Amino acid sequence: MSKIRLGVIGAGEIGRLTARDFSRHPDAEIVAVADLNHDRASDLAEKFSADVADHPGTLIARDDLDAVYVAVPNKFHEEVACSVLDSGKHLMLDKPFAIDLAAAQRIAAAAQASNRTLFLGMNQRFERNVQRARLLADAGTFGNIYHVKAYWRRRQGIPRMGSWFTNKDTAGGGALLDIGVHVLDVALHVLDNFSPVSVSGAAFTRFGNRGLGEGGWGRSEREYENFDVDDFATAMIRLDGGQVITLEAAWALHQPSANEHDVLIYGENAGMAIYADQLFRDGADGGYQIIQGASSPELPFPHCNRATHFINVLLGREAALVTVDQALAVQKILDAIYQSSASGREVMI
Repeated sequence: MSKIRLGVIGAGEIGRLTARDFSRHPDAEIVAVADLNHDRASDLAEKFSADVADHPGTLIARDDLDAVYVAVPNKFHEEVACSVLDSGKHLMLDKPFAIDLAAAQRIAAAAQASNRTLFLGMNQRFERNVQRARLLADAGTFGNIYHVKAYWRRRQGIPRMGSWFTNKDTAGGGALLDIGVHVLDVALHVLDNFSPVSVSGAAFTRFGNRGLGEGGWGRSEREYENFDVDDFATAMIRLDGGQVITLEAAWALHQPSANEHDVLIYGENAGMAIYADQLFRDGADGGYQIIQGASSPELPFPHCNRATHFINVLLGREAALVTVDQALAVQKILDAIYQSSASGREVMI
């Protein structure tokens, strides 16, 4: 293939942003767009001179597509993803992998049976400072890393009250599946350890159920009355080898700043605040160093973009940064956090 012909299913906010990224790749062409909201689909298709499909199934059935990007509510990931793969097309699926582990496993099985590329678009792995942190970890800068603290906490950031995001049947969960998945994935990626042993977690609904904490994200329709997903979740994850991750995800929370977002590495030789891009360690002169913008080798993915990466993977120019097995491990942890919260007990994996 010299040019990848793409279909886009899902014309919400993340679908629009990702379609824009695809359009900037010189070897990608957006051919068709589908969304159950015809106006949204038409608006997005017009930007790229693409066709509008009247239904996702119509788009999937086309024979002039090499790959499809899917950004639909979590409940429909399995149905749409499996249809794409069964049709013989490559797939980039937005996070989380699925509404639960069983659905994710069925998608993985469909990918294996079809012999097509399944790529879960974890965009934070491509963030510049995350790439730097992984390079520093691989180089042994931190020594033995024993703990990672990952958090993404918003003071007022619930996406569009009454939309599918805030309905458990369609979303499967709230803040944990929306933003917690990102920092969890970064932590596992930097550690290069996707082997969870046990999980202890708790999920809370304290703001959205009172009509509080809405942010500015999203284009989805307001169609559900009840807010029944978590707006805060926390967990401790033990990994094979003894490493521990602590995780916090909040859409709404009383805190000093509007947004707090970082992944902190604690190693025997050094530590790092990844998103703040600060390396901290003992200095040669006996003092303590806090180094802003620690140097690192050339980035493996200088484009820093998941859409660009997906096209490059299909063209054989880059190796896939996110594997199916890694994505399944993340989903396994997410499921275990909810199971632990419901039972009040640690879950062994």
